[in-house]
Amino acid sequence: MKKSAPTILRCILALAAALPTLASAQLAPDTVRAIDAIVAKALEDKSVPSVSIAVVKDGKLAYAKAYGVARLDKGIKATPQMRYKIGSNTKQIVAAAILLLVQDGKVALEDKVARFLPDLTRSNEVSVRQLLAHTAGYPDYYPLDYVAPFMEQPTTVDAILSNWGKQPLGFDPASRWEYSNTGYAIAGRIIEIASGMSLDAFIHRRITDKLAMRSVVDTSATSWDEADPQGYEAAAFGPPRPARPEGRYWVWAAGNLAMTASDLARWDIALMHDAILNAASRKALSTENLLSDGVGTNYGLGMFVHATPEGRLRWDHGGEVSGFRSQNTLFPHDDTAIVVLTNGGGAASEQVTGEIASLLFAPAADSAAPQALSKVRALFAQLQTGHPDRSMMSDALRAYFSDQVVADFAASLKPLGEVESIVETRSDRRGGLVYRFFRIKTTGGTVRVPTYFTSDGKLEQFIVYPR
Repeated sequence: MKKSAPTILRCILALAAALPTLASAQLAPDTVRAIDAIVAKALEDKSVPSVSIAVVKDGKLAYAKAYGVARLDKGIKATPQMRYKIGSNTKQIVAAAILLLVQDGKVALEDKVARFLPDLTRSNEVSVRQLLAHTAGYPDYYPLDYVAPFMEQPTTVDAILSNWGKQPLGFDPASRWEYSNTGYAIAGRIIEIASGMSLDAFIHRRITDKLAMRSVVDTSATSWDEADPQGYEAAAFGPPRPARPEGRYWVWAAGNLAMTASDLARWDIALMHDAILNAASRKALSTENLLSDGVGTNYGLGMFVHATPEGRLRWDHGGEVSGFRSQNTLFPHDDTAIVVLTNGGGAASEQVTGEIASLLFAPAADSAAPQALSKVRALFAQLQTGHPDRSMMSDALRAYFSDQVVADFAASLKPLGEVESIVETRSDRRGGLVYRFFRIKTTGGTVRVPTYFTSDGKLEQFIVYPR
């Protein structure tokens, strides 16, 4: 029966009212404008028609927005309510499903695969943990970055397990780390055997429904329709063209989920706050696994685990299925997460994630930096003439600059000529002092100047090294 427009509108409003809201935080207006500029720049890569993002700050959704075009042929703009295929970011949710069964006492991470699937290769040697950690050795059935012709046809989970789960292992269990979608197909089937329900039903009942992740669908069982973004791929530097999707069940437990960026953010918040998994399970998911020789893998269960160069703990994973890319990145000690979903190829999801992370964790403005730079510039010029202003120095530095040291500085620095530019490239703190490293370019060359400043702004160290 055809409904009138007012009736449809009332239904939409009723549905919207029924959906639970996600507590939100606020980003500063300047940060929002900077994020918009970051994504706008990424969309200059024409192979990526649209980007949908969500940012979690202080454990709450702080920003969600979609940019670009969801379907080029119809000119349909992307919206935050649109779901994108998240590919291998499905794996952390599948790993969590296993851990829920561990909590139920139905599975143990050290169980051998033979307990559930005795016909698979060396199943009495491979553990459930090794499946999730990519150290089991089962050859990957989907290592390619494009859809091979045979993968355009539908398959079954049984066919994948029979064709790849019964091949010889690529290495002894735990002796290497090698990414394998096959391991997750096996894990998905173990979930079904242990729980007595389908993988899709278990994930919905135990995870996504509890978190009100209303947009989540299993793309192996649900048709992609006109309301969803079209996935695109480009040949070399050619224009984006509709991607040929994988046949049904090819990605399954290895990458079958689709959802909005905000719903993936809901998962991130729940993971960081033990809302679905208990603390022990979350620790198992996020602890780096070691190989049999003790070498680290930088991988937990379903996600990478490492520290940034600044020492910030980071959990992350990328996802790729035909026509879609995703990047899910969590900084658990900072209660922050960044979700970036695209309907095209390339590195836009990683690029946008990295730039947003740099923006969110940018150091606070250093109000003392301009004055410090001015002092360094002045002292350098004074030392070239042999007449340093000692009032800028601490007692220790005044003592260091004896008449002989000043004479040596003047003799070696004067030939360099005038200063053309001076840049502070690094700052830090040590021993109650502020360390500042400068690069000074003169008409005669470039030198490096490591300095220390006291708390009252006096120079405690001024050393000049050739570049």
